[in-house]
Amino acid sequence: MASDGKYVVPWKRCAVCPPDARPGGFVFRSPREFCSHLRDFHCTKEGGSFVCRYGMNRVCPSLPLEGVSDRDYEDHVARDHVSREPGVRPTNPSGSPDSSGCSTPVSQEPSIVQDQHKWTIFMSKTNLPAALNDPRLVRRETDFFTKTWGEGFDNYGVMPNPDIPEITKEHFRRYLKRISKRLKDHESSSAAVSDLPAPRPDQKTSLRPEDHFPMLMSRKIDKLSPDYEAIPKIRQLFGAEEAEIFMQHGFSLDNPATFNTVFPWSLVEPPKQEQAGKPRQSSKLLQEKLSHYLDVVEVHIARQISLRSEAFFLAVSSHDKLQENMANTCATIRKLRDRVHKLDDTMAVGPLRVMRMSQARANHLKLLHKLKLMATVHQTQPTLQLLLSTNEFVGALDLIATTQEVLTQELAGIHSFRHLGSQLAEMEKAIDCMMQEDFVRYATIDLNRPLTEGHDILEEFHQRNPTLTETQEKLVAIVLGMLRQKKYGFIDIYREESYTCLKAMLKQTVIEAVSQSDEVVEESAQGSLADQMRLLSYSTWMQLLQRIFEYLLVIIHRVQNVCLVIEELLNAASGTPSTKKDGPQSPTSPIRMSTDIEDLLTKSEGVRVHAMLRELLCQVCDHANDRCVKVMQARLKEGFLERLTSNEFVQLSKSVEKFVSDCEKLCGKRSTSLRSCLQSQASRFINRFHEERKTKLGLILDNERWKQADVPSEFQALVDHITQSGRLIQPTKNLADAGKRPQEYLLVDGQRYAVVGTALLLVKMIVDYCECCEDIPAATPDILSRLIELLKMFNSRTCQLILGAGAVQLVGLRTISTKNLALASRCLQLVIHFLPIVQQHYEERLQGKQANMLKHFDHVLKDYNDHVAELSNKLLFIMDGMLESNLNKWEVRPPMPSAAFRNISKQICKLHEGISELLPPLQIYSLFESIHNNFKLFLRSQLIKSGVTNDGGPQHGLVVQDVTFYVGNLQSLIGLETLDTDMAAIWDKS
Repeated sequence: MASDGKYVVPWKRCAVCPPDARPGGFVFRSPREFCSHLRDFHCTKEGGSFVCRYGMNRVCPSLPLEGVSDRDYEDHVARDHVSREPGVRPTNPSGSPDSSGCSTPVSQEPSIVQDQHKWTIFMSKTNLPAALNDPRLVRRETDFFTKTWGEGFDNYGVMPNPDIPEITKEHFRRYLKRISKRLKDHESSSAAVSDLPAPRPDQKTSLRPEDHFPMLMSRKIDKLSPDYEAIPKIRQLFGAEEAEIFMQHGFSLDNPATFNTVFPWSLVEPPKQEQAGKPRQSSKLLQEKLSHYLDVVEVHIARQISLRSEAFFLAVSSHDKLQENMANTCATIRKLRDRVHKLDDTMAVGPLRVMRMSQARANHLKLLHKLKLMATVHQTQPTLQLLLSTNEFVGALDLIATTQEVLTQELAGIHSFRHLGSQLAEMEKAIDCMMQEDFVRYATIDLNRPLTEGHDILEEFHQRNPTLTETQEKLVAIVLGMLRQKKYGFIDIYREESYTCLKAMLKQTVIEAVSQSDEVVEESAQGSLADQMRLLSYSTWMQLLQRIFEYLLVIIHRVQNVCLVIEELLNAASGTPSTKKDGPQSPTSPIRMSTDIEDLLTKSEGVRVHAMLRELLCQVCDHANDRCVKVMQARLKEGFLERLTSNEFVQLSKSVEKFVSDCEKLCGKRSTSLRSCLQSQASRFINRFHEERKTKLGLILDNERWKQADVPSEFQALVDHITQSGRLIQPTKNLADAGKRPQEYLLVDGQRYAVVGTALLLVKMIVDYCECCEDIPAATPDILSRLIELLKMFNSRTCQLILGAGAVQLVGLRTISTKNLALASRCLQLVIHFLPIVQQHYEERLQGKQANMLKHFDHVLKDYNDHVAELSNKLLFIMDGMLESNLNKWEVRPPMPSAAFRNISKQICKLHEGISELLPPLQIYSLFESIHNNFKLFLRSQLIKSGVTNDGGPQHGLVVQDVTFYVGNLQSLIGLETLDTDMAAIWDKS
């Protein structure tokens, strides 16, 4: 309010900033500009809160110094600064400062303390039209609606009300039909009136209906007395104008016009020029005239009374009866009133008094309930301290929530509890901090316990012991409190503590191993821990690695136990059935909840926290694998792998694979870091492993003399073990087999295999590759490709040495004999026998797209079968050459049998003698059958050339003797008794 009494809008000018701070001063054209100025120059932001500084000494008298939210700040500016001057404290209607700002904001429920100060429409000092038409506002501020709801707000028309139907002519059809007859009568009457003659200009128009409708006048005359005919006489007596005045329905002398007409002043007071000489006779004349009028009226009144005397007498005679009836009615009314009063006393006053007392009692009970509730709320803080002393975090949080709810609903507006809400909120924050600190303390103690302890802290929990230790109860209370507050960050805290524990344990274990080892001299102890660890021998380092794996699994088990406890609590809190037989609320469960934790979480929240726990365990396992990778990388430097033997690397691989498998069983997820590290190292190892065996096999093949070798007992035991178990692994050593003598043949499924030493070595190498695959599953595809390469190398080198006669130059053989060919064929058949077993072994270990590598076995099998067929063809080719050369020298002449047939029989017997102990009988039979068929073809060709026919002549007899000699020798060979020796085809000339 300005000093001159004129009202100044508060937002027009800033009351704090000096006017000369900028040209024109701080003058604003709208409240929005004023609010923007307050936010930019008179507001500070502290954290996420806004503090108003608009006032004297930069202190706002109506906003607390602790700050409010953005929306509350805007409401405060609009309420306290846009409509009031700064520094003026808001007052309530009574004129006292408003203390509602000090009370605790509770809820939107009615409050007897605050509702009396709320603004209502009756407190408005202006109305909307006045606000819109205020000449002091700039033009654009008259847009009261469009500035809030948009420029097009006033352009929208009013939407039609869907509840009001559309009115058509059909709705009035019944009405028009009903009123049409009356309308016709009205129109005909109106036409009759319009046909009356128009009045003359000097004639006064009468507005009475009787003047226009004579029948209506006759009806009125009939209703009047028989002396109605005296009315014209009265008109003649009084005059038309006076009679018209006196006979008016609303005649009254109070009307000045009527009074002047009845009492003309010209008759009462004559003009001034006539007052001096004439007497005042006009007044007497007027008095006589009026007296005459009175007499005439009295006469007519008397006549009218005499004419209606019967009606007067009837009224007088019935007056007494009416008085009697009135008296009776009054008496009846008095009795009725008495009875009503009695009924009121008897039936209404008492029950109403009971109702008032009942309402008073109900009000007293409500008041008592309020007082008891206030007393209970007053004991909240001591109860909270008691609950926190017993680690009942959930109970304490539930008590705070219940108290806050009571304060906002049932105890809203209680002045004594105005600060209790903020105190409880601060206490809730303190409980959150307390639970977090206790959980960190518990996690640190549990994870850093000695790793050699036989029992975990939570082992009794899973064994369902009847009681819980203090540590277990505290863990359950902390977890339930965290879940109650929806504070799931404790899972991340536990993850970080687990990482810290894993790192510290691993470092401590390496330090202990290095300090206890005699292999680390004092001079080298000055280097880093990784340098000192590299000085350990393989056996010491493997012991260290085994100990690390063991300790890591212990810590992971502890993390898993905590996760299991939390999962069971989650199941109980979300109402999900536990996957275990005994849940936390089962009769045999050691957990006894002091509060009802049912429906503490929704099912969706429970599922989300379950996923977080599973992810926690997987991340801990991955971190443990990562720490092991660092240990292995630090040790595998400086060519450590190249110095490992196959057995040592397999031992390392088995240890790593066992640890990875144990981690996978615990978390249900495969960790790839340690496996990848091992696989990268395994690739180098497999390269060396393969090169060693490939070189060894090549050297042995180059020095192989292709003679039948004895089979040591360990090779026979290996083959027997493969045949019986179906697995390509080395059998356990048997001392009884160590003293057995070597055998001449290798027995496989009842078949004898005469093989060279290279074939036995190849079988053992195949088993080594399969065992390596078993020990290093991650390198299975690489091992398989190397094994396929080894098998192809054996096949190709055998072909070069035997079919290509490379052995003649390398080992000094005179020639490649049929026995060499048979031994090579039999060695290839031995490998062919084991190929399906090898394929099945790898088929069980290859997954997904890796299974496509099994097609290489089909190619290898085809190559080996083709090689065996080539060897058989080679034998057949040798015999065909021998037969053809001998038959070309044959002459049909005595003595018989001829030399050619004797030489043929000798070579056939020699071939049979050489391969009968090497090849299987079925293959021998097939080979000699082919030789016999080729012999018949060669013999038939020679007979045709010599011109010998089966005519029974001398030459025919000589041929028959040679053929009989050949057939007899052929049938004498073992295994060829059933051979078809029919020689009739040699005489066929077609």
